[in-house]
Amino acid sequence: MEHSDPIIALLGMGTAVPANRIDQADTAQRLAEALKETPDSARWAKRIFKQCGVETRYTCEPNLLQSASDCRYFPRNSLDDVPTTADRMEIYKRESVPLGLEAAKKALLDGDVDVSAITHLITVSCTGQFLPGMDTVLVTQLGLAATVNRLPLNFIGCAAGLKAICLSKQIVSGNSSAKVLIVCVELCTLHIQPSSVRESLFATSFFGDGASACIVGTPGPNHKAIFQLGREHTVLLPDSANEMIWELGDYGFDLYLSPSIPKLIGKMIPVEVERMFGEEGNPDLWAIHPGGRGIVDILQERFELTDEQVRPSLNVLRNYGNVSSATILFVLHEIRQELTRVGSRPTSGIALAFGPGLTAEMIKINYLPSAIIHKELLSGAIV
Repeated sequence: MEHSDPIIALLGMGTAVPANRIDQADTAQRLAEALKETPDSARWAKRIFKQCGVETRYTCEPNLLQSASDCRYFPRNSLDDVPTTADRMEIYKRESVPLGLEAAKKALLDGDVDVSAITHLITVSCTGQFLPGMDTVLVTQLGLAATVNRLPLNFIGCAAGLKAICLSKQIVSGNSSAKVLIVCVELCTLHIQPSSVRESLFATSFFGDGASACIVGTPGPNHKAIFQLGREHTVLLPDSANEMIWELGDYGFDLYLSPSIPKLIGKMIPVEVERMFGEEGNPDLWAIHPGGRGIVDILQERFELTDEQVRPSLNVLRNYGNVSSATILFVLHEIRQELTRVGSRPTSGIALAFGPGLTAEMIKINYLPSAIIHKELLSGAIV
């Protein structure tokens, strides 16, 4: 990792999920019942639900736990009772703020950062929008200063959480006293489509709802184990614009995910990682955004990663699904918990996330135990 002065790091993290827990096997069965008039689609749906690597997810919409006949989001003969995009945005407006508020409070507590120290607020979401936005509501409900610099990142997709971290690092690089609060909220299940088309059923199979937050700044003597942030790298992969499409529809947002995405990532990302690490070789820690089981699998194969190295990403996918932009912080939180539990030494790594474009966001990370932080701060040494 490059030398930097001062150390810029993720000082605290927090996650939150709605109360409604979706069991994957149960949902697959209920969806198959809704698709009984199209048995080929029903069989395909049950197979993809079983193979996508998800066991449980969470949703802000309790109707998604109802029987097939009562669920307004499942395929049906008439669209009269299907929630419109306006209906879904009303739910988003009501449910997004409490989740973001919970994650933000956890991050502030975890990072031992007072709200008065926050200079910038970055809010991230691609699954809903309203104005005045979530950023303005969080300022009031968290008690942030009215002068806090607000930067909403909307409709950028799954890579936006890591993009916010990279942007925050740049902000703190220019002002070492800055403290940036990032809040990502995604209510993906609101966009489940009442369709028997395979592309819609695939998207239905593994997205979940949740929120994550973090504080980016320079550490002090009271901070716990942190991830130091190093060089960031972003790239728009060539000839891949149509592989991931997210558009506004009458019944929520319409998502198309090409089955070629894992193959493209496996082909193009090794070159980009090589540009970041060069002769350093591959790092030990891999915080991979689990955009799908296939993405994690192809990166494990290309970089010859152990099961232990990809376990945090697969654990998050299994327990929460893909929570879009919020997911990368779920993965980093899981990695930090494991490293702290085993008393790990300082360890280098990389965080990667992917989104429409196809876009790849990456940043070098370095895990620093609390004892190392205190030692470096006292000595003035640079990691």
